[in-house]
Amino acid sequence: MAQSRVSFGALRQGHFRAYFFFTMLAMMADNIEHVISYWVIYELFKWPELQGFAVISHWSPFLLLSWYVGLLSDRFDCRRVIQWAMILYFALTITWAYFIITGTLRVWHACALLVVHGVAGVLWSPGSQLILHDMVGPEHLQSAVRLSATSRQLGILMGPALGGYMMLRLGPAWGLVVNALFYVPLTLWLSRVPYTGHGAKAVQARRVTWARALEALREARSNHVIVSMVCLVGFSSLLVGNAFQAQMPGFAARLGQGEAGYSVLLAANGAGAFVSGILLESRGFLQARARTAIVLAFLWCAALGIFAFTPYYHLAVGLLFVAGFLNLAFLTMSQTLVQLISPAHLRGQLIGLFIMSGLGLRTFSGVTVGILGGAIGIQWSLGLSCGVLLAVMLLLLVVTARARGDETGAPN
Repeated sequence: MAQSRVSFGALRQGHFRAYFFFTMLAMMADNIEHVISYWVIYELFKWPELQGFAVISHWSPFLLLSWYVGLLSDRFDCRRVIQWAMILYFALTITWAYFIITGTLRVWHACALLVVHGVAGVLWSPGSQLILHDMVGPEHLQSAVRLSATSRQLGILMGPALGGYMMLRLGPAWGLVVNALFYVPLTLWLSRVPYTGHGAKAVQARRVTWARALEALREARSNHVIVSMVCLVGFSSLLVGNAFQAQMPGFAARLGQGEAGYSVLLAANGAGAFVSGILLESRGFLQARARTAIVLAFLWCAALGIFAFTPYYHLAVGLLFVAGFLNLAFLTMSQTLVQLISPAHLRGQLIGLFIMSGLGLRTFSGVTVGILGGAIGIQWSLGLSCGVLLAVMLLLLVVTARARGDETGAPN
């Protein structure tokens, strides 16, 4: 299926414009919660190991449940699944606020809440991708995936800045109470639109079987583009992921910065991703190709490796901006390829497999970057992780270059 090069093609659809905005609000709320909760954990406990464990407890549900939720997304109305995710986000944000107000927050509370947060994220992810395909079709799918990721990154960009402001003006607890309201618009909007994630065909809720699960695995194994993209996001998440964000208070302190500097470092990563989405969409740059995605991921890893050791705050901000730009470019490209190639009846399952690799394996980046940071320092843990990943990317690039037919998203 040919990909459209029309600038901002998906935004020509009115429902997508609303989806873009409401997704941005929900992702902004997600990141406001992260900014406030990570800072509270850092201030109360000051354990690098605990922040590494926070990454593990947050992402492990993606590893354990993404594939299964992808299976469910092929069988059920995706609107309802996403609504349950928003309800979970709302409830746990209020719970964070309760523990902070009452002064009863303990280590096990924080880890349990991050696990629930991960479960909500799993429920949100596969269905949101199926709805994109339902909403705009394959022609504008890359535009929709990239713009949807851009809306999320806009939320990531605004979240740290607004989260820092809310901490200063309202305090952590009341900032979280206000933040919970940002999940409401997407929840209500999903009750009014016709997109189930399955096109015009009726949704038939049927029992998920292992036979159907194995069918999806056989489809993935037989297509080298799907395999290369799953490996790409998997190794990136396993070795680096976004664990460095949980360690950002430590990086800010090493660079001589306080709360304001911490928020700017987080915001720089989101700003780079936002600019990436806008620039690439405005010109139709970087059409989905497997080898291009790998090269972009290689450059992303190099930028983070340099960030780990730079002693200069402004250079650190610039490197995080570049890393955010490259991160959105290679992730959306790889996700578009998987969606375009996947058969309609297996799309949710293969998206679930992609998410399990791309987000679930971030569980172990909590070890490589987080817990290891407590042993050898956060600089060396991130730097060594990036070094290993660069070697893996070179190998993957060589293997992919030898294969044929990896230049487009057309099915084999």
